[in-house]
Amino acid sequence: MKRIEILSPAGTMESFYAALLGGCDAVYLSGYQFGARSYAGNFSMEELKEAIEIAHLYQVKVYVTVNTMIYEREVENLIHYIDELVTYHPDALIIEDIGMFDLIHQRYPKLELHASTQMHLHNQSGVEFAKKIGLKRAVIARETPIEEIKKIREQVDLPIEVFCHGALCISYSGQCLMSSLIGGRSGNRGTCTQCCRLDYTICNENKEPLDHGYLLSTKDLNTLDYVKELIEAGVDSIKIEGRMKRPEYVYYVTHLYRKAVDAYYQHKKIEITDEEIKQLKKLFNRGFTKGFLFHENMKQFINSYRPNHMGIPVGTVTSVQNKKIQIQLTDSVSIHDGFRILDKKDVGVVLNEFTCHNQRVKKATKGDIISLTIHDTVTPGCQVVKTTDDEQICKIRKILKEAKRVVPIQGEVVCQIGKPLELKVTDQSHTLVVHTEKILEPAQKHPVTKDEIKEKLMKLNDTVYEFEKLTIHGEEGFIPLSTLNELRRTMVIKLNRLRLKRADYIPQTYQRIIKKESTNSCYTALIQKEDQYQLLPNKIQVIYAEKELYEKLKQDEKVVLKLPNIMKEYPKINKSVLVSEYGSLMHYHDMITDYTFNVVNSYAVRFLESLGVKRVTVSLECSKEQIEELYDAYFSRYQDIPSIEVVVKTIPIVMTLKYPLLQQYHLKKGYLKRNHQYFPIVQKDNYTEIYFYTNFLNQVPNRKHISIREDKIEEVRFNVK
Repeated sequence: MKRIEILSPAGTMESFYAALLGGCDAVYLSGYQFGARSYAGNFSMEELKEAIEIAHLYQVKVYVTVNTMIYEREVENLIHYIDELVTYHPDALIIEDIGMFDLIHQRYPKLELHASTQMHLHNQSGVEFAKKIGLKRAVIARETPIEEIKKIREQVDLPIEVFCHGALCISYSGQCLMSSLIGGRSGNRGTCTQCCRLDYTICNENKEPLDHGYLLSTKDLNTLDYVKELIEAGVDSIKIEGRMKRPEYVYYVTHLYRKAVDAYYQHKKIEITDEEIKQLKKLFNRGFTKGFLFHENMKQFINSYRPNHMGIPVGTVTSVQNKKIQIQLTDSVSIHDGFRILDKKDVGVVLNEFTCHNQRVKKATKGDIISLTIHDTVTPGCQVVKTTDDEQICKIRKILKEAKRVVPIQGEVVCQIGKPLELKVTDQSHTLVVHTEKILEPAQKHPVTKDEIKEKLMKLNDTVYEFEKLTIHGEEGFIPLSTLNELRRTMVIKLNRLRLKRADYIPQTYQRIIKKESTNSCYTALIQKEDQYQLLPNKIQVIYAEKELYEKLKQDEKVVLKLPNIMKEYPKINKSVLVSEYGSLMHYHDMITDYTFNVVNSYAVRFLESLGVKRVTVSLECSKEQIEELYDAYFSRYQDIPSIEVVVKTIPIVMTLKYPLLQQYHLKKGYLKRNHQYFPIVQKDNYTEIYFYTNFLNQVPNRKHISIREDKIEEVRFNVK
């Protein structure tokens, strides 16, 4: 029976070991480059090699993240990185960039590649596309409900990975440009500034304020109560978010999911206690949600109160006198615990010293009033939360230091005078037989007893193995104890070799030969209102319009249907279509791909063209120089001109949300305000779009030839040929 995989995060070697001890089946991690968590510690090449080898000894899989967009100038460096990485035999790479998928897949066709959640696979068609092109797993969008996941798994023979715990993005992954356009740090490049964790004001159409707070800051996902449903929906892997979390967090979250999964397969009731949830909250929480996965009430999805660690409530400030405050406790506290006092401005405190009943103490319990000195101003009545529990951290650190994950083995020793000792060992997957170099001789005085043989062979503390059963058969005689030690070492070396054995990856030649129709350069425009249609100059040769407007204008051959990046159904159409997500590539033949595909290199352009795409819109994150590099590399490699389209002027969508933000305030249109900047919000049928606060102008070739009234036309594109 195939069991669901528990996939744990590792941002450092310490977290890697914590994940192993927690009981994970696989870990995901990154090198110093090309991973979507640039601010995690991450792994050097030497550490990657060490981690993969250790994991494989435990039969734990390692997936290396290469889940960022790769610019043209980085491709050669990426190839060198992959060439070295495959010699360490990772079990899979997690990929975002469709061009790098094609390059790596051709170079190493036997290397398993997984579609990152950054690829925005959110429906059955998207997963079918992933299977069609050769991806071996799809990390499904966090917005996908469990019923849809079950349906996908029944209809498509491709393993599905689902996030089960940790931080959530408010926007569909891979569809967020907020951080990139505001701060120049791209979420698609692993450097997200977490704009969703900032405070905003929601305004109506007239820009009148209605509410203020952390309106885009989601609670943390927690599906411990739904492990049974995840398993029975056919999910292949449940993924814990947290490559930037501390080892203690990684260990404990993994441990709880291990407990829940094991209970299911042992036909026991899955029961996570209130105390365990309390311990979990102390390590990190923004409040918990079951997410879109299990149809969370939208009012319970966002934590608008604060965007950081909530801790657990432990008391209330009862009095303030000079620098000394008193706190009446609702829970126990200990020396070195971390506090946060929730005033207008939060005050952080470490309990290095405090008193109770006028005596310095190291611990106080519920109902006690403690006194401590602080250097900030706080107000009586403020709530106090514990954000770090020193006893808890010390306890988990002790486990991480002293506990050991073991590989159980069984052994049988045959002792026969005049012959070498024979040791037969099995780890359930492999069986091997080793012999001593010396024979067992008749004992002149004191024979080596069976207990002594057993004691020597069971000394495996410096290995991953532990005998759960070792039987000794035959006669007693004499053999040097050093020979028994050597027998044990030989067994370990050979068993390691069997468990680490992997086929080598031989690099193949990349090529992408396709037949393309020659097309001329053209000007294109995206319009959103019918009156904009009348304003378009004659030189606009292609007009993009969404469904409702398209139906009014479709008699004009210039007008092309623009599909959204969230698709539930695919309308039948025989004309050209501007598509915005991968599932659409399974339904249409005459296609232009939108900037939501995050194309930034020539390999991606060529691969999409090979799938029948007529024009590829490059990412809004590409600079003028990066577009020129893409163009030149394409021409140099293929002796052909890329069919690319460049957005020159637009007010782009910076976030696409499943969360119905406006519905909470009974609005159809509105604004998010921050620092005097107003971000327009539009509610569509099944999702919400947040637009940039101003026109985005990309410095691209031939920009000077564009002359359109920016206040009337939403977006102008130029097809570079």
